Amino acid sequence: MKVSVVVGNPKPQSRTRTVAEALVPALLTPGSYDLEVIELADYASELFEWSSERLKAVTTVVADSDLVIFATPTYKASYTGLLKAFLDRYGTDGLQGVVAIPVFTGGDLTHSLAPQTTLLPLLAELGAVVPGRGLYFVIDDLPRLDEFIAEAVARYAKVFASLTAVAGAVVEVEAADVSGE
Repeated sequence: MKVSVVVGNPKPQSRTRTVAEALVPALLTPGSYDLEVIELADYASELFEWSSERLKAVTTVVADSDLVIFATPTYKASYTGLLKAFLDRYGTDGLQGVVAIPVFTGGDLTHSLAPQTTLLPLLAELGAVVPGRGLYFVIDDLPRLDEFIAEAVARYAKVFASLTAVAGAVVEVEAADVSGE
């Protein structure tokens, strides 16, 4: 399984990255995935260069992932412009088939609905599947990160179990039947 963590914090090696990276090994069986962490801060100068080969490669890695954690600090009740500029590189359905989990960090719970009200609709527009609510972590609670991650994993595990049951019962349909041809 291919897993990516996309970090929209303008500061590399941020606490937002720490939170997002902690989710992956808690959620997935060790050895079942390859992980790539993408710090958008490393690509900031190229985000608006549509011909950038480095960014084309990164957008392909993300679009080809099975699971992507999109992590961002909360800026003005939303995600960072860095993350928005990156996601603008995808067309409608550019993340089709990707399971995406939005992870926000913030100073307090004031904007705890931001993952659902700001990033989730954009991810859905891009064709990603978001399995339940996004995560919002109060950054001063880092000492209890393990507890927070364990609670989140328990919620996601229930959703993934339900999706597995449904997927097992889905009728096989040929691609031509789906498109109406």
